[in-house]
Amino acid sequence: MEKKVPLRKCLGCDEMTGKKGLLRIVRSKEGEISLDLTGKKSGRGAYICRDAECFAMARKKRSLERSLKCQIPSEVYDQLEQEIKKL
Repeated sequence: MEKKVPLRKCLGCDEMTGKKGLLRIVRSKEGEISLDLTGKKSGRGAYICRDAECFAMARKKRSLERSLKCQIPSEVYDQLEQEIKKL
């Protein structure tokens, strides 16, 4: 029997993809927003493709803010964008 692959929706392009192929962005209980490369950090998570274009679309649509249920300052967006471009 095949193991079921968990699917998540990218906030940029709205495509369903396997969890392993996406980046997880997390808001901790303290309100800190960070990139979760392990997929195991505790907190509210949102998924996005490993692509700067998808991140730009998610930023434009404000879907990251809706998903994490908080306002995100532009400095945090810029920091996340730099980290995504490094990958």
